Formats: sequence, structure tokens, C-alpha cells
Amino acid sequence: MRHQKKRLKLNRLQGNKTSLFRNLAASVILYEKVQTTKTRAKRVTPLIEKLILIAKKDNSMNAIRKLSAILYDKNASKKLMEKLREKYKDRNSGFTRITAIKNRAGDNASQVQIELI
Repeated sequence: MRHQKKRLKLNRLQGNKTSLFRNLAASVILYEKVQTTKTRAKRVTPLIEKLILIAKKDNSMNAIRKLSAILYDKNASKKLMEKLREKYKDRNSGFTRITAIKNRAGDNASQVQIELI
């Protein structure tokens, strides 16, 4: 039974899902604006919030190690520690915005733009 399991499944294996979300989170951090489907954006938003909070919490090597363990891209963790930390120092949460754009032409999937505020 699937009681109290409201996560979106996305019809992928667990390893494929984690790498998809880690890569999507790194893209959002690096480019600050990415177009993707609505379900992927909803699922990756908590991960991005968690990464920014880790970067804000402390300026130690421990935070860099935690970010590098989650993100595959070194430039994304570097940008979190150097630029985005100062940008969001006064904000507690709500670092991302999801904006709806038109549906994808091939399969009519709902497309959104996820961006850092």
C-alpha cells in the first residue's frame, strides 16, 4: 500500500531520478533560469532550497563537502558559496519561483520556468 507517500514518481528508477534532480538543481544554480516540465520543477524545488540553506548556514569546509556530495558540478557549489550566499543572506526561504509557460509541442506536457528570485 502507498499510504502517505505523495511524492511524484516520474516513472524512472531511483538512481536515474536522483541524478536527474541533482543535474537539474545544478543547472538552476548555474544559469538561474531553466525551462522544464511542471512535475520536475515541483520535485526539484525542495532540493534547491536545501542546498541554498546549507550554503548559508556555515562558511566552513564542511558545507563545501556537503554541497559537493550532492551536486556533481564543482562550479555550482562554488557559485553557491561565493555569490548566492550573499544574495540570500536576508531571506529565510522561498528562493525559487515557478512560472508557467506554454505546453510542449510534441506531447503537450505543461512547461514551466524555474528561476532563482
